[in-house]
Order: sequence, then structure tokens, then C-alpha cells
Amino acid sequence: MYVRTGTCAGGGAGLRSLGQRPVTGSEEDPRVVELRTAVSRLRRELAAHPAEFPDRIIAEDELAALAAMAADGIPETPRLRRSLLLIAGAIGSVSALARALSDVRSAVELFGEPGRG
Repeated sequence: MYVRTGTCAGGGAGLRSLGQRPVTGSEEDPRVVELRTAVSRLRRELAAHPAEFPDRIIAEDELAALAAMAADGIPETPRLRRSLLLIAGAIGSVSALARALSDVRSAVELFGEPGRG
């Protein structure tokens, strides 16, 4: 487990600027912790959102896939980005979910650019 230290300019969207220090006894990657936290929040907000929309099931499925990837360790960046694109396409127009979606995007960006082959 990691504990955030410091503050982030711009209201928290730039998670990379937050200092993080490991809590004793934990070896978990802080990027995975951020991803898990962001995905969990978006899943909760999506579940609580009353409106139905055509691609909701796609968003729910991809969020479940992201949660599984985060639970299994360090996920593959190309797969993270694919899931993010599908989620953004599915719920990008739902303004009530914009902040939580932005947090997921920021968490995915912590893993860097996908490798070029």
C-alpha cells in the first residue's frame, strides 16, 4: 500500500505530480494502486448513475477487465489503453462521470507509452 504525500496542482488530475511513499511491509506498485482506486470509483459511480444509455454494458465490461488486470499485477499498457478508449467511447458523453473517467485516464497514463514494435 502507498500513501500519497504532497498535493497536486490542478485539482488532482495530474497524479504523476503526487509524491508517494511505500507503507511498511508492502511492495505493491503505486501505479497499480492508482489504477485500482480509479477503476473502483468509476465502477461505483456508473452503477449509481440512474440513466441507461446504449453502451453502458461495454463500459461495465471494460471496467471489470481493468479491475481484473489491476488485481493480477502490472497490466500491459496496450491493453490498458484499449480498454480506456472503449470506456471513454461508451460513457464519454455522460458528464456526471467525467471526473471519475478522467481519474481512470490519469491512472492509465502512469504506465507510460505502449512499446513500439
